[in-house]
Amino acid sequence: MAVAIIGDFTGGTLEQYDQILAKMNLTSGEQAPPGALFHWAAATESGIRFTDVWQTREQFDAFAQSQIGPFAAEVGLTEPPELTYYELHSYLTQGPNA
Repeated sequence: MAVAIIGDFTGGTLEQYDQILAKMNLTSGEQAPPGALFHWAAATESGIRFTDVWQTREQFDAFAQSQIGPFAAEVGLTEPPELTYYELHSYLTQGPNA
C-alpha cells in the first residue's frame, strides 16, 4: 500500500538538503529513486520539511536507512528527522506520458 511520509529536520538548512541530494546523485525536478512516487521539500520556521509518497513503507525505510540517514549525518544533521507516516487511500500522478 502506498504511504506518505512527512519528515522534519529541526535546525536543518536548504543548503544541507541540497548537499544530501547531491550525495544521492539526485537532482530537483528529475526522476525519483525506485519506489518513490513523489517528493518535495521546503524550509520551515524550524528547519526543513520533506513530504514523500512511496509505493511501500518498507521501501522508504530501506532508503532512509541506507541514504537519508548517513548522508544527513555527513552534512551535519545530528538528529534524525521526525517522521509521520500515512497509509494512503488514493493519490494522483501525471502518468508516464505527461
